[in-house]
Amino acid sequence: MKEILKKIKENKILKVIGNILYFLLFVLVILLLLVVIMQRASDNSISVAGVRMFTVATGSMEPVYEVGDVLISKEISPEDIKIDDDVVYRGEKGSFDGKIVTHRVIDIQKDGEDYRITTKGVANTEKDPEITQDQVYGKVVYKVRTLSLIAKLISNIYIFYFIIFIPIAIIIYRQIKNLTRKDEEEEELEEIEEREKTKKGEEKNKIKE
Repeated sequence: MKEILKKIKENKILKVIGNILYFLLFVLVILLLLVVIMQRASDNSISVAGVRMFTVATGSMEPVYEVGDVLISKEISPEDIKIDDDVVYRGEKGSFDGKIVTHRVIDIQKDGEDYRITTKGVANTEKDPEITQDQVYGKVVYKVRTLSLIAKLISNIYIFYFIIFIPIAIIIYRQIKNLTRKDEEEEELEEIEEREKTKKGEEKNKIKE
C-alpha cells in the first residue's frame, strides 16, 4: 500500500492534474468573492453591456431559484417585458425600499409612455408593491450553476474554510518546500565546489612535492 501511495505521489501527470484542479478551484473562489465584493461596493449599480450579476438572498422564488443562486440579468426595454418574466428591480416602497428584488411579473399596465409592473415571488402569497420601468434592472437570462454551487458551499463556514484556506495552505506549503529545496541544492553545489577546490589544492601540493 505504501509503495502504491509513493508511486502516486511521484507520478508527474497526477501532480500536474492536482495542481491544475487546485488552481481552477482557487480561481473560481476568488472570482466569486470579487463578484460579491463588487456587488456590495457598487450596490449593484455597475453593469457591463447592460449585464449584471446577482446572488439570491431569500427563498421567495423557490423552487425556481434557491438562496445562494447566482443569476445573470440583462437590461430589457419596457415594451419587451412579458408576464411570467423574472425581473430584477430596486424596490422603493414599504419593506422593499432600497432592496434588490428578483420576482416574477404577474401584471403589466401601460399608461401612455409609462409602464406599471406588478411582480410576486413564486413562493409568496402576496404580490409586491407596483413598480415602474425605471426601477427594473433587467430580465433574468441565466443561472450560473457553477458559481451558484460554490456560493452555497462557502455559505457553510466549515466548507468555506476548507475551500479557501486548504488550497492556499497547500500553495504556500509548496512554495516554501520549493524554496527549501532550492536552498538545499545551492548548499550541495557549494559543498561540491568546495570539495573540488580542496581536491585541486591537494593535487597542486602533491605536484610541488
